[in-house]
Amino acid sequence: MMSLVIKKFEELTLEELYEILKVRVEVFVVEQKCAYQEIDAKDKQSLHLYFRDSRGIQAYLRILPAGLSYKEVSIGRVITLKRGCGLGGEILKEGIKVAQERFQADAIRIGAQVYAKGFYEKFGFKQVSKEYIEDGIAHIQMLLQ
Repeated sequence: MMSLVIKKFEELTLEELYEILKVRVEVFVVEQKCAYQEIDAKDKQSLHLYFRDSRGIQAYLRILPAGLSYKEVSIGRVITLKRGCGLGGEILKEGIKVAQERFQADAIRIGAQVYAKGFYEKFGFKQVSKEYIEDGIAHIQMLLQ
């Protein structure tokens, strides 16, 4: 049984924070072979959402308030460990809903890895920038209005 957890940084327990950072490093640094500063000062101002089951965190994202990464509210660090079962879409739907409810987001901007463009388009995001390289990986900015 999957449960959704939504917490501000200061509400996270040490165990939760440790597990979130472990999962993020596992995917974005180790799996993608990308050495970059994964832990940043933005976590402290972000809202953290994750699905967990008896084995731990299975999907995660963070919502950043307007002005932190972009002028709009932003969603980042979207991860799913259970792939191909729709969990990535579920966590993104929840993230969009929470961004609209808690941050009054009328637009959400993301910096997406180019390979994931089609995934984000399914949820209404549109490409609004040319390709650029960030941490050695091709990205684009996308906007949901």
